Amino acid sequence: MTNELRQQAIKLLARREHTRAELARKLAGLGTQEEIDAVLADMEASQLQSDNRTAENYLRSNASRLGVSRLRHTLKTRGVAPELIEEQLAQSDLPDEIERARAAWTRKFSAAPANPKEWARQARFLQSRGFSGDIVRRVLKQALEAQDE
Repeated sequence: MTNELRQQAIKLLARREHTRAELARKLAGLGTQEEIDAVLADMEASQLQSDNRTAENYLRSNASRLGVSRLRHTLKTRGVAPELIEEQLAQSDLPDEIERARAAWTRKFSAAPANPKEWARQARFLQSRGFSGDIVRRVLKQALEAQDE
């Protein structure tokens, strides 16, 4: 049974990086908890699975378009330890939060909000990407000022 678990875990890891918690959840119905723990420990020991690498890859691929709170939340829901999340965020070469928010806004919208309804729509978009209210206000204010010039 552990060989089947190992093969299933390798198949999952071949598609994308998974955290230990994600693999444990996906393998849950295929064996006992002891067998799953043994397979996961073996995967970690052989460097086939690493929460650190998973967090690093996630940040590298998503950091340019998401805010820190969204990145942090997604990694937490994937089962990455909070201290590892903070370590990875500190190590990553993320551009400034306002620059990332401005880039996300520019990719989505071609013009500054013309009325309160449009302002709210653009603000919701940026907030859904994990940018703080302060950052959202600053980006939209700068867009309005640039339009007025």
